[in-house]
Amino acid sequence: MHWNWTQTGWPHFNYDLEALEPLERQFLKSSGEIIGAVRHFDDEDSQSLRIELLSDEAVKTSEIEGEMLDRLSVQSSLRRQFGLDADNRAIRPQERGIAEMMINVFETWSEPLIHETLFRWHAMLMAGNRHIATIGGYRTHDDAMQIVSGRFDKPVIHFEAPPSRQVPAEMDAYLSWFNRSAPEGTSPLPALTRAAIGHLYFESIHPFEDGNGRIGRALAEKSLAQSIGQPSLTSLAYTIEKGRKAYYGELEKNQRTLNVTGWLVYFSQTILHAQQTTLARIAFYIRKGKFYDRFRGQFNERQDKVVSRMFREGIEGFKGGLSAEKYISITGTSRATATRDLQDLVEKGAMTRSGERRHTRYTLNMPEAKK
Repeated sequence: MHWNWTQTGWPHFNYDLEALEPLERQFLKSSGEIIGAVRHFDDEDSQSLRIELLSDEAVKTSEIEGEMLDRLSVQSSLRRQFGLDADNRAIRPQERGIAEMMINVFETWSEPLIHETLFRWHAMLMAGNRHIATIGGYRTHDDAMQIVSGRFDKPVIHFEAPPSRQVPAEMDAYLSWFNRSAPEGTSPLPALTRAAIGHLYFESIHPFEDGNGRIGRALAEKSLAQSIGQPSLTSLAYTIEKGRKAYYGELEKNQRTLNVTGWLVYFSQTILHAQQTTLARIAFYIRKGKFYDRFRGQFNERQDKVVSRMFREGIEGFKGGLSAEKYISITGTSRATATRDLQDLVEKGAMTRSGERRHTRYTLNMPEAKK
């Protein structure tokens, strides 16, 4: 199989620049909308929004790789590392590690990319991992680095990366390209073009034993941040996870060629979709603020706890909605009290009710944000 890194011309990718121009313009327009929307928040609200977005990205970038993390634990870890008040819940090493990496990506977006940065991210990601030989360094094993699926006796090879002995030289070239193509570099590239190539290029080298996907998406975020001059807060992993099958399919197809126009269009459209998701989440956060302004002081302690818990689930809320059973589980109260509390919330206009009997569900009644 002729993988991209075995072909004459590697690592110089070919693409149709004109196909990207309208997407690049839309990216800059949407970036301005996001920056403008966030600018109206005070410091406390900005910090809370940042934690919500970063925690969702941390959870989703891990979920893409099949690792399920607890969103609230990741949020708690983020709050601690930002120096904010946090609960005392137990946090697993992998949840603390991804939170550390997300903050480091966020805080060091403007710095040039160096090997040590990648090693630090990898060490954070692999905290507590006892299944790989090299943590905080590039792979050194002699076995082929392959992406496979299917039965053990009949594996399907989706991609094979360069052998470990080539990785240091490949990564030297990658870092040179990444820094050279930055806005202040000697050969700057447009925002989407650079992020898309940078992600595919990194994934094709696959320099680590594990964690390449998560680090590759972090590099895309760093690239976008450098292009707009501040952390992008783009819901990239959140969006990719929704179309995970297409993401892996496009990667596999474009790791067999150096003509990557299709990949650039796909990844650019994914970023644009991610921007719209970010704008929707900002609108949700504004609606959350309006909700609390409207009902401040009207809830008892149990109701406050449940409403807060529902908001912490994010824009998607509880899967299947809030039931009386979930209310009881969160508050530890009796069924009769839960029924009275929920009815009171409906009568106040804080929640809406749908369904009947055991299918009854409750959702927050949130005002639409004014445009």
